[in-house]
Amino acid sequence: MMVQEDQMQLQGFMRLSEVLKIIPVSKATWWNGCRTGRFPKPYKLSLRVTAWKTSDIKRCIEGFASFSDK
Repeated sequence: MMVQEDQMQLQGFMRLSEVLKIIPVSKATWWNGCRTGRFPKPYKLSLRVTAWKTSDIKRCIEGFASFSDK
């Protein structure tokens, strides 16, 4: 199931698998981008759960859109 940007809730968190459905890059590229600041920072919700704020992902997508418009 593909999550569309307009269906994203503005609050809450997204797991990596959900993020990569919207931003189609490899896991390695995503983690490198998080480390360098290109992508939003992750949040550790528990010992084995990492997620990203949905609002941060939406802002990231908007940044891509404005970059491609230039």
